[in-house]
Amino acid sequence: MTRLIRGKEMALSIREEIKAEVAKICLEKNKVPGLAVIQVGENPASCVYVNNKKKACEEVGIKSFGYELPAQTSEQELLDLVDTLNEDPNVHGILCQLPLPKHMDEFKVLCRVKPEKDVDGFHPVNVGLLSIGKDGLVSCTPAGVLEMLIRSDIDISGKECVIIGRSNIVGKPVAQLMIAKNATVTIAHSKTKDLKEVCKRADILIVAIGRPKFVTAEYVKPGAVVIDVGINRDADCKLVGDVDFDSVFGVAGALSPVPNGVGPMTIAMLMKNTLHAFKLIEGIAE
Repeated sequence: MTRLIRGKEMALSIREEIKAEVAKICLEKNKVPGLAVIQVGENPASCVYVNNKKKACEEVGIKSFGYELPAQTSEQELLDLVDTLNEDPNVHGILCQLPLPKHMDEFKVLCRVKPEKDVDGFHPVNVGLLSIGKDGLVSCTPAGVLEMLIRSDIDISGKECVIIGRSNIVGKPVAQLMIAKNATVTIAHSKTKDLKEVCKRADILIVAIGRPKFVTAEYVKPGAVVIDVGINRDADCKLVGDVDFDSVFGVAGALSPVPNGVGPMTIAMLMKNTLHAFKLIEGIAE
């Protein structure tokens, strides 16, 4: 029998925990965490994500600063805004919603955010801290995947973990997190030979390749834990993951659904990162 790992329910619990902690800090210190979200252009998916982040801030008591810039905004104008927010004492986290327009250098913009305010965990300093096992701000989706496993009482230490996908946003950072928890990690990708056989070794299979319903039961060892990070639209515009849910359900020991799996955890971890950044900047003990 496959157990569902319901990220939506976990995310609600995390947000309640953050809300209580923010309220306590506000009462004791008379200070409020602040998150600035910058969106350039009107990408429909980005609009949805940004609105969800603003709602989450309101729910947990974090002050949200929204900056909606037109698509024709110059790169320098965006960098100037980031500089201003870097120096704003009321802003503890800065997030530039991706993708940015093609005339902008995403890496340059992300590097402009101060590492201590980089709640997306994309700055090279935070990426480096993660790689050497030091405390920093970790990318929200990988952090959400790890939190899902921990809160599901899934033992990671000593387990064989296969990650399909090698992106800087998910694949690489989630590999580092799993290594830190003593998993034996393999990163697979489009050039991996005998991909099905590699995946069938996994006690924990994390799928983040952006290909709808790619992973079927043939890729899954009976009883394995399968975390589906994918978000896609099928031919009927239905939201589906990178895992063929119907095929894998009944084979996997535990499985995260799409929707209501990793997605809600990503925003919950953004709230957690913002609170963590706030405490670091304000010198509040963890």
